[in-house]
Amino acid sequence: MITRRANRLALLLVLVAVGVSAVLSNIIFDRIPHLEDEFALLWQAEIMADGQVSLPSPDVPASFMIPFVVDINGVRFGKYPPGWPAALSLGARLDEPWLVQALLSGFCVWLIYRLGQKTMTSRAGLLAAGLCVLSPIFLMQSSTLLAHMFALLLTLGFLHTWLDLFILQPDERVPKGVLIAAGGGTLGLLALTRPWTAIAVALPAFIHGVILLVRRSRAGWRSVLMLGAVAGGIAVLLFLWQAVLSGDPFQDGYSLWWAYDRLGFGEGHGPLAGGHTLGAGWANTRFSLTIGLHDLYGWPYLSWLFLPVGLWALRKKPGTWLALAVFPVLVLLYLAYWTGAWLLGPRYYFEGLPGLVLATAAGVDWLFEKAKRRPRPLPGKLGLMILLIMLVVGNVAFYLPQRLGGLVDLYGISNETLERFHTPDLESGLIIVHTPRWMPYANLSLLSYPFSESGMDVALNQGRDVDEALALAYDENGLFVYHYYVDQPNVLYMQVFDHETGDRTK
Repeated sequence: MITRRANRLALLLVLVAVGVSAVLSNIIFDRIPHLEDEFALLWQAEIMADGQVSLPSPDVPASFMIPFVVDINGVRFGKYPPGWPAALSLGARLDEPWLVQALLSGFCVWLIYRLGQKTMTSRAGLLAAGLCVLSPIFLMQSSTLLAHMFALLLTLGFLHTWLDLFILQPDERVPKGVLIAAGGGTLGLLALTRPWTAIAVALPAFIHGVILLVRRSRAGWRSVLMLGAVAGGIAVLLFLWQAVLSGDPFQDGYSLWWAYDRLGFGEGHGPLAGGHTLGAGWANTRFSLTIGLHDLYGWPYLSWLFLPVGLWALRKKPGTWLALAVFPVLVLLYLAYWTGAWLLGPRYYFEGLPGLVLATAAGVDWLFEKAKRRPRPLPGKLGLMILLIMLVVGNVAFYLPQRLGGLVDLYGISNETLERFHTPDLESGLIIVHTPRWMPYANLSLLSYPFSESGMDVALNQGRDVDEALALAYDENGLFVYHYYVDQPNVLYMQVFDHETGDRTK
């Protein structure tokens, strides 16, 4: 009865997560991309929705630049691995890509609840799921178009199957072969989505697999090898993807956009002279973790409050160790990346969220149990409940509105700008955007293919000669040419060509 009631409450949290993510996607991010990463991911998803993996490069690639979409050998494609764009394309087919993230948030909340229920208690699982629903970083990721929510789902799927196979008592109704396929499949897809993160997620499991070998657990080691074979068979498709697009299986898209965008230390890693260093990596890490002190639960400087108690409470629960290990391994491995992440929270560590919420939930649960066993349990329980209520109310009433409110119209990108161009007077053709920054142009690029079927092309100004040649080519094809200046947001100039005199006026 208790489990059934807990399951119902967990399903309610799932619905809340989906609803809140959908609302935030609408009111904060206008259901459109704002970061360069999002533009490239959505661009790739849109062409995948049309059954393609790349497009021919335009004649003047710089004029039709899309952030983080590269051109090489006459081919145009996004710089990111294919896993998330392929999943996002399911929403693009419905013209509602934002919906994918909202649904993924619900699945993740349910899997975190089940993880807590399996390894601890239903109450701890509900606490962990509730912490997710209120987590600022969780809400930010679930309402953008970034890959982290999909990566979190795959991480949770892998953690569940590994636990069922090698640590907990598996459900006898599920054949071992199905679990092996699911575990290898989720890990392999994670490698096709965020390869470096996949290594961090797999490393604790690999160490556990070595322990099984040392203990001469033949059946366990055989399952580890089979799972690894499935994961490797899927992950190797990344090299096929790179070979098809760039002509080189070992050429990733990141370094095609920026040659220095590589993992590691020394010359050629990062934009600074001399390259990335361990000291710079540690500085990035400290800054990201400081942001995490706030963004994890919206408890400024207190988001780690219950973690020490939780780690102590989980010391005898090996089922949680795998999830707990993911976060520190992510922190360690991302020392090798030359940049950090803070605008939407420390998102490079996001896939370590399950371990953090489980440990926090375990800490709260342990303190409740300790209070119950005291001769006078009421003061202790009441004090803990008041503290939790204060933390939650502070997050919902103060931290979340300020943190998320600061992301409205991020970089000046909004649907309001696009709506100015949804008029019957505007004919199909070319809009040349005059701006020194990528953001206003990227905003208007959403009017063009593959983001839209409006028949309008949007170009970034490249200087008078290039722009004029491009405009003339459109005019010769019977298409209108417009000029948009970002310092005159309510004015659109139409370029008129006099073919007898050769004059071109606006």
